[in-house]
Amino acid sequence: MAESTESGPVALRTSPVAHLEERMRAAAVTGARGVTLTEWPFVTMVNVRVDPTTEAAERIGKTLGAPLPQQCGHTAVSGPHTVVWLGPDEWLVLSLDAEERAVTAELREALGADPGSVVDVSANRTTLELSGPAARQVLEKGCPLDLHPRSFGPGRAMSTTVGPVAVLLWQVDDEPTYRLFPRSSFADYLARWLVDAMSEYRGPSIP
Repeated sequence: MAESTESGPVALRTSPVAHLEERMRAAAVTGARGVTLTEWPFVTMVNVRVDPTTEAAERIGKTLGAPLPQQCGHTAVSGPHTVVWLGPDEWLVLSLDAEERAVTAELREALGADPGSVVDVSANRTTLELSGPAARQVLEKGCPLDLHPRSFGPGRAMSTTVGPVAVLLWQVDDEPTYRLFPRSSFADYLARWLVDAMSEYRGPSIP
């Protein structure tokens, strides 16, 4: 995340669901049916387009510390970077604790003069994290993907919908923990949808 003085533009940023922070915290459920919802604001996101068979793609992979994933749903992780497959020649680079301009500049240098593009899209989406024993069941209320572990597990990421909202969905671990990347303009709706979907897990399971 970029550093700035209090008067700088970064210090004035407000995340898309900052106004729902207390509501999301209050919606948390503990125990065997536990589930929590939090926001990871201002994650660095860089869209990369390049022919995966070229030397430019190889240079970009070396810069990131991991080859660009070649299959739908696959991700690659190296240090602070996670690279998510979006299409045959398109990836989203997610970088925690990394400054947007620095990551973008490094990837543009790796692309060089070859055909392709490297674009900072950090302001385009936000990151919602849904985790806990009931997280999969909450998502299954409105996600058409088969989220059973036999089909979707840690390291998998797919473009899908949750409720009516288009998202990129990434499963981080076996807890399970999911990170959802909605467009910023739809984040408020999605957060409220998830809070509502979580509410039933406060009560006992109905056989």
